[in-house]
Amino acid sequence: MKATLPLRFSPSGVKRIHQGMLLAMAMAVIAISARGAMVDVGTAGNYVILAKTAITTTTGTSIVGDIGLSPAAASDTEGFGLTMDPSGQFSTSSLVTGRVFAADYADPTPTRLTTAISDMEAAYTDAATRPDPDFLDLESGNLNGETLAPGLYKWASNVTITDSITISGDSSDVWIFQIDKRLNLASGANIILSGGARAENIFWQTAEGATLGTTSHFEGILLTYTDIAVQTGASVNGHLYAQTAVTLQSNTIIPEPASLLLLGLAGLLLMKRRRV
Repeated sequence: MKATLPLRFSPSGVKRIHQGMLLAMAMAVIAISARGAMVDVGTAGNYVILAKTAITTTTGTSIVGDIGLSPAAASDTEGFGLTMDPSGQFSTSSLVTGRVFAADYADPTPTRLTTAISDMEAAYTDAATRPDPDFLDLESGNLNGETLAPGLYKWASNVTITDSITISGDSSDVWIFQIDKRLNLASGANIILSGGARAENIFWQTAEGATLGTTSHFEGILLTYTDIAVQTGASVNGHLYAQTAVTLQSNTIIPEPASLLLLGLAGLLLMKRRRV
């Protein structure tokens, strides 16, 4: 009978196996999201706020990430106290942990913004035209205390949230909300995530814009055909994409970083594998 020798790995071999497992796990999660009918925001995803006509704010706002404005010029980003970078390609602001881009900045900024705006518009159209909703005119648009399962929702009316709602599902689930009129979060209203649901998998498409009331909390990617008004003290975990203006009043805007970290991990591991 032939003896079976135990497998032995050198330290470098163990390292390769460990890196391979991490890479496989990262790619598997990315693949799951891709199968979940995600709305592709393209290069618009590089911006936490993207608008076409104006982005304005009062003092006290805190934004994590880059913001972009096109085809309007930097003069339409009011309240940020912009400082131009020597490159001429972007500005900085004490209110923004990131960079501020506008259509009248130096190349390649105008071209990149044009592409991002086009991607934003394509994402809006994709979200708006998904057929066969799973839920139609739920609660006539008055979502108070509701728990929303994954799926495609559609309303012909305004959607109003006057109290807390819960979006419940796992990290690979996707929600798309098609709203033919306006999304309104009342003052103090909250969107709560449960069960591993992720803001980057939640898409709110509105044909008549959105108002996030004072001290309300919003989760998801907001794609509007018109404006987004974020009132005093409201907070956002996600992205704001408006085909007209975004107005802010002492708000906190933070994109969910999980997908960026995951993609960064995959890229880092690929680089390490090439070096071995």
